[in-house]
Amino acid sequence: MKLTLSISLAALCIATCATAAEVSPDSARQVTLQELSVTAIKQGNDLDYQAVSATSLGRDLIESQRITDAKAASNLVPNFFMPDYGSRITSSVYVRGLGARIDQPVVGMNIDNVPIMNKDNYDFDLPDIDRIEMLRGSQGTLFGRNTMGGLINIYTLSPLSYQGTRAIASYSTGNSWRVGASHYAKPSDKLGLSASAHYRSTDGFFTNRHNGQKCDWERQGGGRIKAQWRPTAHLSIDNVLSLSVVRQGGYPYELVSQKNTAVGAFTPGVISYNDTCFYRRTSVTEGLTIGLSLDRVQLSSITSYQYINDNMTLDQDFLPASYFTLTQAKREHAITQDFIAKGSASSRYSWLAGLFGFFKTCDMDAPVTFLNDGIAQLIEYNYNSHSPNDRIEWDSRSFVLGSNFTITNYGAALYHQSTLRLADFTLLAGLRLDYEHAALKFLSHCTTGHTVYNRATNEPILHRPIEINDPGRLNESFLELLPKFSVTYHIPGTKKASVYLSAAKGYKAGGFNTQMFSDVLQNRIMETMGVIGSTYKVDEIITYKPEHSWTFEAGTHSEWLDSRLHTDISAFYIHCTDQQLTVFPDGNTTGRVMTNAGKTRSCGVEIALRAFPTDRLSLSASYGYTNARFIEFNNGKQDFANNYIPYAPKSTIFAAANYRIPVGRDWLRHIVLGANVSGAGRIYWNEENDISQNLYALLGAKVSLVSKLFTLDLWGENLTDTDYRTFYFMSISNSFLQRGCPRRLGMTLRVNIQ
Repeated sequence: MKLTLSISLAALCIATCATAAEVSPDSARQVTLQELSVTAIKQGNDLDYQAVSATSLGRDLIESQRITDAKAASNLVPNFFMPDYGSRITSSVYVRGLGARIDQPVVGMNIDNVPIMNKDNYDFDLPDIDRIEMLRGSQGTLFGRNTMGGLINIYTLSPLSYQGTRAIASYSTGNSWRVGASHYAKPSDKLGLSASAHYRSTDGFFTNRHNGQKCDWERQGGGRIKAQWRPTAHLSIDNVLSLSVVRQGGYPYELVSQKNTAVGAFTPGVISYNDTCFYRRTSVTEGLTIGLSLDRVQLSSITSYQYINDNMTLDQDFLPASYFTLTQAKREHAITQDFIAKGSASSRYSWLAGLFGFFKTCDMDAPVTFLNDGIAQLIEYNYNSHSPNDRIEWDSRSFVLGSNFTITNYGAALYHQSTLRLADFTLLAGLRLDYEHAALKFLSHCTTGHTVYNRATNEPILHRPIEINDPGRLNESFLELLPKFSVTYHIPGTKKASVYLSAAKGYKAGGFNTQMFSDVLQNRIMETMGVIGSTYKVDEIITYKPEHSWTFEAGTHSEWLDSRLHTDISAFYIHCTDQQLTVFPDGNTTGRVMTNAGKTRSCGVEIALRAFPTDRLSLSASYGYTNARFIEFNNGKQDFANNYIPYAPKSTIFAAANYRIPVGRDWLRHIVLGANVSGAGRIYWNEENDISQNLYALLGAKVSLVSKLFTLDLWGENLTDTDYRTFYFMSISNSFLQRGCPRRLGMTLRVNIQ
């Protein structure tokens, strides 16, 4: 049997950007195929030939833009929005009007083909990124659950294609600095090894007026070991082990307006809270990829183990008063296995089939601690204001609403995709059968009590202890069929020009509203006091349904004028049922709840251009427009039909220009002058659409000094010091927001020794 190269070596990576090119114009025009790299196993590397709206960012651009994570890369991509707020646990992603702030993501993420199973672990620094692909539109047929909005593929540098030592040092506003080093070696023709380590620190930009300290400080570090072995011409084995450690303050939320002034009036427009806020995370990911190429079949196995141990602790009222604090600490283990087979029966027909399975278990403790003002205002006041004959006093000025959970998810999927080439047409059809089971085991508990007094005599009548110990189990199962169809027409007589039509179904898994258990428990306490009846039914308020969508898309990829002009244009329509939305229940609640809207629709366009008028000048621009509205959504009190979906921007913009000045010396080969602008908006912050963020633009610029061994960047971000908001929410009927980062200036030194 004839043997061919392994699937992990079978392709050359695309290293240029599909929407923005802040690289030297020479390299951007003349080099479209770079080093040998790990291939995208399921999709292949050249997205310009596929029926998908995608952006591919190469290493030159990634380093030029100082991109170390997907959040920074999203600024360059039309209709792709990852707001920077809260802490690194808040990895919200919005694409084409789809997205949610908690629980299941709308976009999947793979790192070196390994799927990241929890979006809480999406936001971390990753050194030596070689390529980032950001796909828009449902990718459910090949990648399943939680990819209905798109997919982020990140590939790191290969020690088989690059050997040498790399180092980076950066310093900027806010006493922010970052250092990192990596070494790539090839002990033999068949073995490549690399190791990297990095650390970053910032004092932050926002001050908590209550204690005079910065609240958004961060310390983050990690390491990565990568081994690639090619024992034979047809077998490849890749293994990547990574560690990430995050320690943050975070949560620079400032008061906008205050409804309840019984405890005191607080100053709007400032950040001021009295209890500790922080986020801590330690994560480990181990991924093993094995590839075997036979005559007409390429086999791949992707196995991973993922571990997360994190703790989010909040002053959840975000006021200089003592209402309550929240801790959410979890320990999660996940195992994934993906078997993939790719084949070609002829030059016209090819196919891909796979079997995917996963198992994930999470133990979580989420206590809410009621403090003096919370007891006084939310419990004692509610009782005493409605009781004419008696009043109560709590036994202590703090008590804990305890919630302990074990959440288990497992699932399996079968998928197939066929591609048929007929003259200038490419026809594609795929189908996935996806099954998932989710189980929640919970224990809600509280030990406290109060004394009842006669109002007239002020004498104690009785002491009422409260002992709650409520265990329970909930189970949900989901079975989905996810089809996909596309047709691509390759325009004859052109180097690279095509138009395509596609339709695909996607879904987000359902789940459990664990953050609502404290409110359920609070209502149980009030029920024992005889103040109110039971407001929440656990099986109704805790579970939410899957979200389903159909995405219809038309687009074109093209190159013109001897590859001096690249264009990508697409238009889409998305029909969504049971869209998952994060809302804040009415009243003095402490939690957030995921609910399902009836029906929504989203439509829009995406335009990306790259131009190289001369060998020294590169220009790029992208624009995304999304009109996302509710078709049916009534929460029982208000009808939101035709309102815009909150948190998803209507427009995203990016534009960049770079000019290279040759010097021609080893110590200084050339100078690059660059400027860029990015922005998003309008963003509505609630279903009523009465609070929003207008379209804002952030200006950046840089000067790069490039030599044979090093590159020195002098850069600035948000140079006009634009004031904009990245987040808005409510807690106990008070409104809060977070502002975007102010003007930042810095310098970055990169050293490459080969």
